[in-house]
Amino acid sequence: MRIGLFVACITDSLYPATARATVRVLERLGHTVVYPAAQTCCGQVHYTSGYRREAASLAGRFADVFSGCELVVTPSASCAAMVRTGYPRLAAREPRAADAPRVLELSEFLVDVAGVTDVGAHFPHRVTYHPTCHALRSLDVGDRPLRLLRAVRGLELAELPAADECCGFGTTFAWKNADTSVAIVADKIRHIGATGADVVCALDDACLTQIDGALSRLRGGVRALHLAEILAAGDPAGDR
Repeated sequence: MRIGLFVACITDSLYPATARATVRVLERLGHTVVYPAAQTCCGQVHYTSGYRREAASLAGRFADVFSGCELVVTPSASCAAMVRTGYPRLAAREPRAADAPRVLELSEFLVDVAGVTDVGAHFPHRVTYHPTCHALRSLDVGDRPLRLLRAVRGLELAELPAADECCGFGTTFAWKNADTSVAIVADKIRHIGATGADVVCALDDACLTQIDGALSRLRGGVRALHLAEILAAGDPAGDR
């Protein structure tokens, strides 16, 4: 299958390894991945901050850039949620938003479209999974990421207490309400520590930025990794 790849802004700027890992996983399964170089932001930050005109313009651009793709995959649950739930609300302002192609978060594509849970990964670590708010509430990805993790050879999956609680990032929330954000992530870090895991993974690099920032200050040795990086491990090009 020929797949368009959409890379979130924070991934493009700070976590290119997530994008590379996504490509490795998809190509390992025999898919052709196309990366339209003209892609920019999906408009989620603008939309959630109240800048609907700017968000609508970006939605129209997204539709144009990916117009040749039957399906788009992204390693960002929040961006997938923006296209699927935000764009229809912007269509009255920007009709092109209604023409955006189908967008799936990586775990949705792997389980629902590719029909696989075992992608050939090997990652001998104790891992816990944090379901991000958009993945949990907007996309309802359910246990798809957990099914993928359970199929990774050598991986020990640890259940995260209070997993459905927010990490405190919330796009601009962390900047505008820093004290509250820090209090929320402190609870999340405590729960991660209780699992005894050496890696915490999620579907959004933005949330992992929040979590990793708090973990790094504790210097406890717990790493934050995107699910794609774990699924790419075991590939000669992707071993960590």
